[in-house]
Amino acid sequence: MDYPQTIDYLFARLPLFSRIGAAAYKSDLTNIRALCLELGNPEKKFRSVHIAGTNGKGSTSHMLAAILQKAGYKTGLYTSPHLHDFRERIRINGQMIPENEVTGFTEQIRPFIEQTEPSFFEITVAMAFDWFAREQVDIAVIETGLGGRLDSTNIIIPEVSVITNISEDHMDLLGNTLEKIAFEKAGIIKPGVPVVIGEEQPDIKDVFLQVAEINASPVHFASRNRFAGEWKTEGKLLHVQLTETHNNTKKNFQLDLPGLYQLKNIVTVAEVISLLNRNGYHISDMAMQQGLKQVKSLTGFHGRWDILHENPLVVTDVGHNEEGMKAIAKQIENTSHEELHIVIGMVKDKAIEHILRHLPKLASYYFTRAQIPRALPETELAAKAEILGLKGRSFPNVKQALEAAVLKAGPKDLILVCGSVFLAGEVNLREISF
Repeated sequence: MDYPQTIDYLFARLPLFSRIGAAAYKSDLTNIRALCLELGNPEKKFRSVHIAGTNGKGSTSHMLAAILQKAGYKTGLYTSPHLHDFRERIRINGQMIPENEVTGFTEQIRPFIEQTEPSFFEITVAMAFDWFAREQVDIAVIETGLGGRLDSTNIIIPEVSVITNISEDHMDLLGNTLEKIAFEKAGIIKPGVPVVIGEEQPDIKDVFLQVAEINASPVHFASRNRFAGEWKTEGKLLHVQLTETHNNTKKNFQLDLPGLYQLKNIVTVAEVISLLNRNGYHISDMAMQQGLKQVKSLTGFHGRWDILHENPLVVTDVGHNEEGMKAIAKQIENTSHEELHIVIGMVKDKAIEHILRHLPKLASYYFTRAQIPRALPETELAAKAEILGLKGRSFPNVKQALEAAVLKAGPKDLILVCGSVFLAGEVNLREISF
């Protein structure tokens, strides 16, 4: 098979969560352990940082990878899902896994696929681990897919475990309370391995402390050690001053991810870097400054308050749960604009009404859908939104919705595309006439 045929095979042959939802979720580690055993246990052949959480884990993963690259380490990065190209999920020093590596790996394990019927995610995790091991990366940043305890990535023993935050998402799979979700995320805590908790949430912090105590794992609440004392946005950069609480030392950084929700993530990242340095790594303030300013170019990261065009301002954001939409609403308030246009599409298995209620009523809405089976039909989304006072028109795809928004928008208006990772991935400004 050539590369396009290989990708078609993987998408068609394997259950893919992003397309069909819960039916693709494998709630145990049997397949991934068997597959990695078949490959010679690559997960044991490289060092790693393991990152879980409801929101912020993608941003945190890419920031860390960028910093480690600038510090001179050959850095693997595994994230999901992808926006445009499957290979975005697996990178070394920002470079996507080569097409021939994808085809070669798939051919190698095709008998295993036919016999065992693993999920798409299990195969991609094994592919990443195998490539990282063969390429002898110095360290890999590994993002969980869903949950933590039973996530396919959870067979590594990392240098540091990271849990960014906990909020309500995937409750049908992870549990119907924050405590249950936190317990699943806490499943990445390993014996003796330090864990960084990005956001200290009083209602659930005891869950992490109890799991950490069982594992004799040191717990580090990132927000206790430093905070973003001052910040401002200028164009596509977020300027942040981090203050260390124990000695009041202040350090200034520029981040090319301008979303205000990154203020929490940068505090988490700084704590992880501090722990890695204590464990023998050599990551300078200069490497951190350079890495944070070039996250997008170093790691190919997109979709987080991603400014695609100016006059009018066109932004995409992949926020797709209640906390994510709260953050988007706050960002809208802090972004200068005249009229607001929101192109939105969502998937069926979200708490739609709870998410939509955080969006402003004073906006023109363009309801649409990503071209996947899991997408909520645009007319249903529009009906749910209208009950909450959000009014607009429906469009069968994001291209038509965005074209309508651009046609109506003035040069000082804001056009936001949000609600789904998959919707953001289908935005192509080359198809739009401004």
